[in-house]
Amino acid sequence: MSADYKDTVFLPKTDFPMKAGLPKREPELLARWEAMDLWGKLRAQSKGRDPFILHDGPPYANGHLHIGHALNKILKDVINRFEQMRGKDANYVPGWDCHGLPIEWKIAEHWINIQRDEFKRLGVLGDWEHPYTTMAYGAEAQIAREIGKFLMNGGLFKGSKPVMWSIVERTALAEAEVEYMDHRSPTIWVRFPIVSAKDPLLEGADVVIWTTTPWTIPGNRGVACHDKFEYVVIEVTETAEDSLAKPGDRLVFASALLESTAEKAKITGHRELGRLKGAAIEGSLCAHPWRGQGYDFDIPVMVAEFVTDDAGTGFVHIAPGHGADDYILGMRYRLEVPRTVAEDGTYFPEVPLMGDAAILTEDGKDGYPHSWRSKAPLIFRNTTQWFISMETNGLRDVALQAIEDTKFYPEGGKNRLHSMIAQRPDWCISRQRAWGVPIPIFVNRESGEPLRDQAVVDRVAAAFEEEGADAWFSSPPERFLGNDYNADEYEQVTDVVDVWFDSGSTHSFVLEDREDLSWPASLYLEGSDQHRGWFHSSLLEACGTRGRAPYDAVLTHGFVMAEDGRKMSKSLGNVVVPQEVNDKFGAETLRLWVVASDYSEDLKIGPEIIKRLTDSYRRLRNTLRWLLGNLRAYDPAKRVAVADMPELERWVLHRLQELDTLVRECASEYDFHRIFRELHDFCAVDLSAFYFDIRKDSLYCDRPDDPTRLATLTVLDEVFNCLTAWFAPILCFTAEEAWLARTGDTSDNSVHLRQF
Repeated sequence: MSADYKDTVFLPKTDFPMKAGLPKREPELLARWEAMDLWGKLRAQSKGRDPFILHDGPPYANGHLHIGHALNKILKDVINRFEQMRGKDANYVPGWDCHGLPIEWKIAEHWINIQRDEFKRLGVLGDWEHPYTTMAYGAEAQIAREIGKFLMNGGLFKGSKPVMWSIVERTALAEAEVEYMDHRSPTIWVRFPIVSAKDPLLEGADVVIWTTTPWTIPGNRGVACHDKFEYVVIEVTETAEDSLAKPGDRLVFASALLESTAEKAKITGHRELGRLKGAAIEGSLCAHPWRGQGYDFDIPVMVAEFVTDDAGTGFVHIAPGHGADDYILGMRYRLEVPRTVAEDGTYFPEVPLMGDAAILTEDGKDGYPHSWRSKAPLIFRNTTQWFISMETNGLRDVALQAIEDTKFYPEGGKNRLHSMIAQRPDWCISRQRAWGVPIPIFVNRESGEPLRDQAVVDRVAAAFEEEGADAWFSSPPERFLGNDYNADEYEQVTDVVDVWFDSGSTHSFVLEDREDLSWPASLYLEGSDQHRGWFHSSLLEACGTRGRAPYDAVLTHGFVMAEDGRKMSKSLGNVVVPQEVNDKFGAETLRLWVVASDYSEDLKIGPEIIKRLTDSYRRLRNTLRWLLGNLRAYDPAKRVAVADMPELERWVLHRLQELDTLVRECASEYDFHRIFRELHDFCAVDLSAFYFDIRKDSLYCDRPDDPTRLATLTVLDEVFNCLTAWFAPILCFTAEEAWLARTGDTSDNSVHLRQF
C-alpha cells in the first residue's frame, strides 16, 4: 500500500481567498467600520498627538463624482491614513461648496448625500457626519465677518476698472471662472492720422493699428508702440483695385511687419520715406478715426512693453475701459476711462454713432475667454465693482512672503503662484448675481464712502448666524445700522461676493471654529488649476486678515486623461466612471491607480491600464495569501532571535528595515508613486521570486521544530506585520481583510488602528 505523502507536507492553508471579490467584499468592510465606529476610535486613540490637518477644498454639490474627484479624494485619504499611522492626529473634515450654482438647499443636500456615499465607497475615511458647507448659516456669518475685516482695515474699496464681464450672465467673473476656447474674430486695420508729430518724418502720415475687437474702437483713447522697435514711414505708390489705401497715402508700420501688412492691405507698390525708433514716435498726437463725429479729442502715442512685432502692425489701439493692460497704461498716461458698454452688451445711448447697438461678440479669436458656466464669450468692460487692494496694508508683499514660507509639492507650484500674485491686479470680489453671500456694506450717499463701523458688521454677522445671508435682503436697513445712523443717508450694497472669496474663507469657519481642528492647515491639496483658484484666494484672504497663509504646505495633482492621452469625452466613449470601476473591479483598483501613477503630472486611465492594475493587485494579494497560508503554523512562543537566524533571514529583516525607512521618508514627502513601486518590487522580486522560492521547501517539508523553518516563520510574521501596515493607507480594504483573517474579526480590531 503506497503512502499518501500529501499528509506529511505542511502546505499553505488559509481562508483568505485568491479571488478577491472586491465589489462584494468592500461594502461589507465599510459596513463593519461603521458598525465598530472606526472613525470615533481613531479620534479617541489620537487625542493629544500632534495634529495633521489636511483642509478639504470643497467640490460643488452638483452631480455624481467623476474620475477627477476620485483621484483627489483617494490621494487625500492615502495621505491622511499614512499620517495617522505615523503617529499623528489626522482629523479630516470634508466639505462642499454650495454657492457656485443657483441651487436651493434641498437640491444641494440631495447631491451632498449622494457624493458622500460615493466618496465613502472609495474607502475615504473622514468625519462624514459633520462636514462643512458654505451654505450653512454659521459659514455665511463668518464670510460676512471676513469681508468686514477688509472693510475695517481699509483694504476694501469701490473702484472702476475693466473686469472680465459676461454679457449673458450680466456679471463680473473671476479669472478662475474663465475658460479659454477657440474662437474666430473679425479683424480690422484702422488708420489714426497724426495731427502733431514729434519727428518731422511723421508729418502728414497715419499710424495704422490692427485689432480683433472692433467694438472697442469707440472706447479708444490712445495708441501704443514699442520704444525699441524700428518703424518705417512709407508712401503708397500702387494698390490693388479693392484696397482701401490709395496712392499718396503716408502710413507708419513696424518695419518687421511692413511686408505682411502691405500684402493684407493690398498695397502693391510703395516708396520708403525713412525709419525711426518707437521712442521717437512717443508723444505724437493722432486724431480718432471718427473725428468730427463726436470723437474730437486727441489720441496720444504711448510706449508699452506688451506691444509685439509678430502680428499686426506694431501699433496697438488702447481702450482703457476694455483691457487690463490698456487700463494700467492709461492710468500711467492719465487717459480718460470712458463709459461705453452697458451690462447687457449694448453701447450706452450717449456713445457717439453707436446708439444702443449691440457689440460684436459672436465671433472671437483663438484662446478667447469664455464663461465656464454659460460658455459664452467674455469681454473686458469697465465697471464699478468692489475690490480688495493688493497694495493697502502691503497685501501683495505679505502674500509673496507667505509663498516663500510655504512648502510646495511639486516645487514648481511655488514659482507659478508667486508670479500670479506678483503680477495680479486688485482683487475684484463683487458679482452681480441673485445667489450667494451679499457684500454687507452701506455706502454714504453724499460722500460715496463705505460705512466702517464694527458694530454694524457684528449686527450683520449675528443676523446671518440666525437666519442666513438672505437676512440682508429681507430686513430693513435699520436692523443693521441701529440708532447711530439715518438709513436715508446710506445706500445698501446688493452685490454678492465672489465664490472664490467664499471658498477662500473656509479656513476661518472650519479650521478656527472647530475645537478638534487647528489653524493653519498642515496641507492644502487640489488640482494644479487651483493655483489661480482656491490656493490663490485662500492665500490672499488669510494674508489680508491674519498676515500669513492658511496652510503650511500645498500639493497639486494633474488632470485625468484617457489612456491614449486625449481628453475624456462622452462622444469619444473614453470616459472612465468611478462607480462603474467599483462595481466591476472594486475601489482598490482606483486606489492602486492613484499611487501607481505620478500624480504630479496628468494621469491616464482606461481599459488597458485597469487590466495592468488588476494584474499588479493580484500579485500583491497572492503575496499576502501565501504569507497567511504559512503563518497558520507560526507559534509566537517559538520565535527565533535575530542573532540565531540564518543569513538569508537576516537579509530579509534588513530589507524590511530599509523599506520602513523609505516608506516613512516617502510618506513625509508625499511620494507614494515610489512607495508603491518599491513595495510592489519587494513582493514580486525579493519575496515571491527569491525568498519564498528558496524557503518553501523548508516550510513545507522540514520538521515543525526545525531551526530554519522556525526562523523563516518568525521572519514571515515580521513581513506580514510590515506589509499590512504599509499597504493599509493604500489598499485599505485588502490590508484590513488580510489582517482580520489572521488576528480575528473582533469588534475593536482593525489594521487601521495600528501605527508603523
